[in-house]
Amino acid sequence: MTRSTYTILLGGALTLTARLAAQLSGSRFIAADGGMRHAKTLGVVPDLWVGDFDSTDEALLADFAEVPRENYPAAKNATDGELAVEAAIARGATALIFAGALGGTRSDHAFLHLLQLAALAEEGHAAFMTSGEEEAYALMPGTHEIDLPKGSLFSVLGFTALSGLSIGNARYPLDDFALPFGSSRTISNVAEGPVRFSLKSGRAVVLARPYDLSGA
Repeated sequence: MTRSTYTILLGGALTLTARLAAQLSGSRFIAADGGMRHAKTLGVVPDLWVGDFDSTDEALLADFAEVPRENYPAAKNATDGELAVEAAIARGATALIFAGALGGTRSDHAFLHLLQLAALAEEGHAAFMTSGEEEAYALMPGTHEIDLPKGSLFSVLGFTALSGLSIGNARYPLDDFALPFGSSRTISNVAEGPVRFSLKSGRAVVLARPYDLSGA
């Protein structure tokens, strides 16, 4: 099966970096409401634009007038981002990138995006989130490797208590560790290169800062 990657453009912060450009290479795009402004930054034209358009100004509407739109009422039971994800999956997406999912002016939306990332991982979807300067990956039971530059900072945030957590190729490795819910033990680690994770049970996200070498 051909891998089909869709990038969902969301309204949070986004900085175009060399790493981000490489990650988005070959992707198709769907914009969620005001996330369309990032299409200008990235120099792309999305396949679809969804939302209630309450955070989109007339200039942006005019700039991307040729992009097909799915309009929804403001009073609805899903966020614009969730609608964009549904559209991507309906179009055969096998991998999802959320650009502009982190930071921004709405902490509730940013936190929801992290929860959605974990939910998508549970459903078997390959996905990660990025602002260009910060990235988020779901950490579920099993083994995983995240390709991080040597010296970059990363943290593991547990949504539940974690059991059997192992972290390899990092300054502060762990082996079969039980992390209590709410513990700060796994904050501010430093990658020695691609970091290996193993988890027996629980749900978590890895927040990484590939351009932040302050811990090196």
